[in-house]
Amino acid sequence: MNGEWGDAWPDAGSGRHWHEECGVFGAWGCDHAAQLTYYALYALQHRGQESAGIATVDGGEMFHHRGLGLVAEVFGPEDLERLAGKAAVGHVRYSTTGANKLVNAQPMVFDVHGGPLALGHNGNLVNAGVLRRELEDQGSIFQSTSDTEVVAHLIARHRGGSLVDAIVDSLRTVQGAYAFVFLTPDGLVAARDPQGLRPMALGRFGSGWVVASETCAFDTIGAEFVRDIEPGELLVINGGGVQPVRFAEASRKALCTFEYIYFARPDSDIDGRNVHLVRKAMGKRLAEEAPTEADVVIGVPDSSISAAVGYAEAAGIPYEMGLIKNKYIGRTFIQPSQALRERGVRLKLNPVRKVVEGKRVVMVDDSIVRGTTSRRIVQMLRDAGAREVHVRISSPPVRFPCYYGIDTSAREELLAARLSVEEMTRAIGADSLAFLSEDGMLQALGAGPEAAGRGQGGPGDTFCNACFHGRYPTRLYDDLGKHVMEMAAHRGGYS
Repeated sequence: MNGEWGDAWPDAGSGRHWHEECGVFGAWGCDHAAQLTYYALYALQHRGQESAGIATVDGGEMFHHRGLGLVAEVFGPEDLERLAGKAAVGHVRYSTTGANKLVNAQPMVFDVHGGPLALGHNGNLVNAGVLRRELEDQGSIFQSTSDTEVVAHLIARHRGGSLVDAIVDSLRTVQGAYAFVFLTPDGLVAARDPQGLRPMALGRFGSGWVVASETCAFDTIGAEFVRDIEPGELLVINGGGVQPVRFAEASRKALCTFEYIYFARPDSDIDGRNVHLVRKAMGKRLAEEAPTEADVVIGVPDSSISAAVGYAEAAGIPYEMGLIKNKYIGRTFIQPSQALRERGVRLKLNPVRKVVEGKRVVMVDDSIVRGTTSRRIVQMLRDAGAREVHVRISSPPVRFPCYYGIDTSAREELLAARLSVEEMTRAIGADSLAFLSEDGMLQALGAGPEAAGRGQGGPGDTFCNACFHGRYPTRLYDDLGKHVMEMAAHRGGYS
C-alpha cells in the first residue's frame, strides 16, 4: 500500500477501519511473464481490491496496463497479449475514497537515466511529505498523490553510478515501511525495508525467478519458495542470477503482527511461520486467557476461522460454521462510501440460525477497530436466536494508529482508545468481551516478551506492535502533525 496525503494519515480524520495493504509481484526470465503475474495477482487479490496493474519488458521496450477494479476486471486476454516479454512486475492496490484514481494505480512507469523504470510499492514512507516538499522546491513536478512517486524522483535525480546505485541511495533516503519491486530492461530489483515491516519472499520458477508479498502467490503459479528477503536487503535479479545487496543494517526487526492476525492469507508463510498455524495458536492462547461457559464457538469469516478453531480445541467446545460469508462480496470496509460499508455487513455475512438458536455462543474475531461491525454481528446473532454472545478477540486492543501503510481510524475513533473493556462490552452489545494479551500473542508467534517492541527497540525485538502500545519502530518526524493538518485540506486519499 502506498501512502498518500489528505486522508492519508490516520490522525487526519479518515475514520476508516483496517484497510488492506497492497500486494506486489515480480518475475524475471519467465515465459509468458504477464500471464504468470496475472495469476499471482489473483492470489494476492485480498491485499488490494481497487486497482491492479502489470508492466513487462521485452528487449529495451516496456509495456504496461493498469486499471481500477479487481484483477479479472482490469485484464482481458487481449491486454495480457500486448504485455510482451519474459519479465514483469504486478501490483494490486487498496485506496480510500477520493484516491481511487487511475493516476495512482501501480506499477508506475517512468523514464529515468535514459530508460524505462516500473515500480510497485507496498507500505508507507513516513518522511514522504518532507521529501516531496524538498523535491518540489528543487523543481520536481509530481503527477500523483502517491508517496511511491517520491522514490521515482529520487532515483531520477541521482547523478553518477548505475541505476541500482540510484535505487540504493534512494532507499537510504526514505524511511518507513516498504516492499518495493523495480523493473528495468536490465533486471528486476526487489527490496524490503530495514525493519522488515512488510513481507517479501523470493521464489524459483523453472529457470526464472519470482518475488512476492506472500508465498501463496508462489503456490498458485507453481513456483518454489527459496527464502524470505531479509530486512534492509535488496536483490538484483538478471541473467546472471540473484545478487543480494545489503543497503541498510537491520538494527531491529519489526514485522507487522497484523500480517499474521488479519492481512495475509492463511496458506502463506511469513518469515518461517505459517499464518494459519499462528492464528490457531492465538485462538488456543485466547481460550486459556479468557475461558467462558458456552455451547458453540464460531468465527467471523475469513481471517478469524483459524483462531476460532484453536479456541474451540483448547476450550473443548464444539466449533461450528455459525456465520456464512457471501464470497462475492469484498471485505466490508473496502467500499467507496460509509453508507455501503454499513450495509455491507448484512450483505457479507449471514448467521446460520439452526447453529446459534438457543445457544450460548463464543464469537471469535481478529480485532475491533471502531466497533461498528462487531456491534452489528452481535445483533445479527441475537436476531438469529443466540441466547448469549461472548466476544473473544485474537489480538490485543487497538489503541493507536498505524503510520506504516495500514489505514486505521483517527485515534479518537478507535474504540479501545476511548473505552474500557467493560464499556466496550456494552457498546457492542455482547454478554462478555475479552482480548488476547500482548504477551499471549507473542507466545503464539513463538517469540518471547522481548519481542513486544518495548521501549526504543533492541536486538531481541521481532515485531511491530505500535498499534497496541504506541511505541513506533521508526522516527515519525516532528512536523508530522503539522503536515497532517496541512495536507488534509487537499483530501488526496490514502492507498
